[in-house]
Amino acid sequence: MAKELWKGNEAIAEAAVRAGLEAYFGYPITPQTEVLEYLSRRMPELGRTFVQAESELGAINMVYGAACTGVRVMSSSSSPGMSLMMEGISYIAGTEVPAVLVNVMRGGPGLGNIAPAQGDYNQAVHGGGHGDYQPIVLAPASVQEAIDLIALSFDLAEKYRAICMLILDGCVGQMMEPAEMPEMKPIQRGNWDWATDGKMGNRKRRVLSSIYLDPIEEEKMNLRLLNRWRTIEENEVRYKEYFLDDAEIVIVGFGTAGRVALSAVREARAAGIKVGLLRPITVSPFPHKIIEQLAGRVNAFLVTEMNSGQMLEDVRLAVKGRVPVEFYGRMGGVVPFPDEILSEIHRMTKSKLSADIHPRDAWLDRMAHI
Repeated sequence: MAKELWKGNEAIAEAAVRAGLEAYFGYPITPQTEVLEYLSRRMPELGRTFVQAESELGAINMVYGAACTGVRVMSSSSSPGMSLMMEGISYIAGTEVPAVLVNVMRGGPGLGNIAPAQGDYNQAVHGGGHGDYQPIVLAPASVQEAIDLIALSFDLAEKYRAICMLILDGCVGQMMEPAEMPEMKPIQRGNWDWATDGKMGNRKRRVLSSIYLDPIEEEKMNLRLLNRWRTIEENEVRYKEYFLDDAEIVIVGFGTAGRVALSAVREARAAGIKVGLLRPITVSPFPHKIIEQLAGRVNAFLVTEMNSGQMLEDVRLAVKGRVPVEFYGRMGGVVPFPDEILSEIHRMTKSKLSADIHPRDAWLDRMAHI
């Protein structure tokens, strides 16, 4: 198919439809509202379910109910709205049903602003709702990648009976780029042996719940989720590599921050600096192994994020103190320019770097002029 000009949010919505989305429940919040607006027209056209709920609380519980029936279901929101959904997200995880969520992140904490940011990393990857569970979290850096990853999200959610979340910032959600859409898939519900699909016949009654009053049974469920996560870690790690073969400095950045960093890397390469980029696509499960391997042969890492250094801690865990890890971030909806990252690369080539100083402390000192 030929490429067409697509806005990120609308591209995600259409790609979800073509991946077999049967039910969408959401609530408007900038900068993701175009997902909801687009689906408010598109879903009824196809005879599928669309509901603008009374709030994000209502939306996530509608997602929960639909997920229990085995249909492909999705919701989308932005940072404060995702915070409201967390209790329901934990229920979905505890019930072991598949669901897809999209978070188009904005500045925070609090109501913040509507500018692009990446401050929800910890919420998505390490936080979220209560209890022991881990969602699969994918981070696109372009409109085309968002299209490809939303289709993958449904497949992964169903394969592992898990939550799959797409996190992107307002840049990717609002930008327009040429992109290619996949062919429309027919609605095909899996022959799930767990779904409450109303087919009684001779089979036993199916009951789905996240409540286990017996602590031993609760622990068994937690162990089941953990073993499933181990399988996910072994099979579903995804990332992009750029100029890593001879790199002496490796930049690690996801989403828009990684995209900006790539421009800086190309400029540095043109100046003869051996620098490369690792851009995680799955931030959960995180690509620990490749970073651990790189730490055995490179001189330093530079983590860049549109937050105060949340993925930074995952990189430091993988590096295990063997080489220095530096950090450069922008917060509050400020998007870094490639020149800022390039300046950090030049600084690292000229400075004596230390693994003893926490990279966030050093970065804060350098940001004192703001």
